[in-house]
Amino acid sequence: MRRAMRLVALLSASLGMVLLSAGAARATAPRVVVLPLTGIVDQVMASYVHDGIAHATAEGASAVVFEIDTPGGSLDAMRSITQDILGSPVPVITWVAPQGAWAASAGTFITLAGAIALMAPGTNIGAASPVGSGGQTLTGTEAAKTMSFAISSITSIAEARGRNVSWAVSAVRDASSSSATEAVAAHAVDGIAATLPDVLAYASGRQVTAGSRVVTLDLTGASVEQMAMNPLQQILHLLADPNLAFVLFVLGAYGLILEFVHPNLASGTLGGIALILSFIGFGSLPLNIAGLLLIVLALALFVLDLTVTSHGLVTLVGLGCFILGAGALYTQPGPAGAGIGVAWPIIAAMSGLTAAFMLVVVATAWRLRHRPRLPLGIGGSSAGGTTSIPVGMPASVRRPLVPVGTVFAGGEEWSARSADGAALDRGVAVRVVGQDGLMLVVERAGPEGSAEQEVSGR
Repeated sequence: MRRAMRLVALLSASLGMVLLSAGAARATAPRVVVLPLTGIVDQVMASYVHDGIAHATAEGASAVVFEIDTPGGSLDAMRSITQDILGSPVPVITWVAPQGAWAASAGTFITLAGAIALMAPGTNIGAASPVGSGGQTLTGTEAAKTMSFAISSITSIAEARGRNVSWAVSAVRDASSSSATEAVAAHAVDGIAATLPDVLAYASGRQVTAGSRVVTLDLTGASVEQMAMNPLQQILHLLADPNLAFVLFVLGAYGLILEFVHPNLASGTLGGIALILSFIGFGSLPLNIAGLLLIVLALALFVLDLTVTSHGLVTLVGLGCFILGAGALYTQPGPAGAGIGVAWPIIAAMSGLTAAFMLVVVATAWRLRHRPRLPLGIGGSSAGGTTSIPVGMPASVRRPLVPVGTVFAGGEEWSARSADGAALDRGVAVRVVGQDGLMLVVERAGPEGSAEQEVSGR
């Protein structure tokens, strides 16, 4: 019995030692946080990088890996990101990936700021010449000051990380770029890694600087945590997509046009929201004002075609301006701006949608202008083939006039507004006192009769 109890105690102690060892191994196992940096470099991305480094620090991560694929972006956002990387207490590995990715413009600065900088095969880095907030080439004193600042910034980063300063300066001053193998040969980056395991294997055992301390990386068997942007950051960063910003702007403008032609509150509200969201995206993109003005001119021509008889000619001119403006909506200042533009399938789809919309609207307006005259028996008259509702005709409010809404007059529904600007509720009896194009001007009917009964009883 005593021997059996000793055996049980021995087995229990052994099991406890095994569990303690496993727990200690789990507690000391290296951990790596991976953050993808894709799309335009903007303040949303800067906030995401700051949050990611703070999270990795709080969790005691062994390293942070930034997977980079960007055409560049804001100089201010780039400064914030590089400052966070250089001052990070957790070692930062920058990795241009996947194959076909690039680290252009601001992405070059970010890549060089990593304690270890790697690139996947088939990737590119460079073309970091600064441009204006609208993507335009800088000139004069502004160009000299901005170029000087960019060169000094990338020089400081390259010196801090022991990289090729001459190559870094050339990427800014001459907008030069290099493939992955060329960048490694020039000592601009440290090596080539095709996959994340390759990145961790390359970095493991290397001595790097993290903030104010020197760390020897041990990433063997490290667990990997993928950290995505939070929902709000994802939405705001998505708005910087050049195609989405263009579509939102066009749809927003159409909403306001519809509100102008046929007031209904909903289209104006949704259109205004879409326009605001598009401007948020434009703020992070190299917007070409000339392209934007061409689109605005096209929209103005579409509205004009609703008020003049051009047999669709004005709309055709507007479509031409629309296509040209969409194609030139974003500037192409050089290699750093390549790829920033509205995709031609998007332009074709929006142009086709616009053409169909205007065909329906113009055809409807033409039929209204050339509709047969109202019978003179109810006091109707028309001039020049344009429909006219006679003054004094009784009507009934269908959609409240506040002061614009709709009324039922002459056997159909019309847009209308009150003559004195007063609000009139649905069902109120009114009479026509004038006409402004296709909009009636009405006032509350006198006590002598019900307009609703006269209209519906015809």
